Amino acid sequence: MSNHDVKLLAMAGSSRNGALSGRLLRAATDAAREAGAEVTLVDLRSLAMPVYDGDLEASQGAPDGARQLRDLFASHDALLYVTPEYNGFPTPLFINAFDWLSRVAAEGDKPSGLAATALKPAGLLSSSPGPLGGLRSLNFTRQYLSMAFGMLVVPQQFALGQAHNAFDEAGALKEPKQQQIVAGVVRQLLQVASGLRVARP
Repeated sequence: MSNHDVKLLAMAGSSRNGALSGRLLRAATDAAREAGAEVTLVDLRSLAMPVYDGDLEASQGAPDGARQLRDLFASHDALLYVTPEYNGFPTPLFINAFDWLSRVAAEGDKPSGLAATALKPAGLLSSSPGPLGGLRSLNFTRQYLSMAFGMLVVPQQFALGQAHNAFDEAGALKEPKQQQIVAGVVRQLLQVASGLRVARP
């Protein structure tokens, strides 16, 4: 089975205008499309999920945005995620969305949020103006997705340091080597996702 069969869910941890994570995500999704994957971009902010609150969940249930995110995971083969670094950690936008996702119950033929992410491959990139490129946040995100959500995070990853100077006016990475590394993460993710599709009964 080729990469043309892989449906890739792609998101960034920041939705603000000009976010560095969004720029890096565009570079990565361009590589994914060139490799033959079908890419769906998700703006986590557009899902409009309130800050997680147990009392709110008890009175109103999970918000529609959390169900939308569950449905997206259920209908895609893999996740490509770019995280910024907020004080060394992933963004509240990302954590809150996934906290809500974890509370979505199975409904009819639709899986629970945790079932929709289980054994789903994920590829991770990070970006930051600092020299580490968001590496601390990237490593926390790897642990969070693999331990809490049962995702299969591929080993290869990339942290883009000095990200505010890394892109040209067209939005492409200036350094060919950096683009090659990003494409390498994407290729590994697509290979794992394609292999898992073949292995499913």
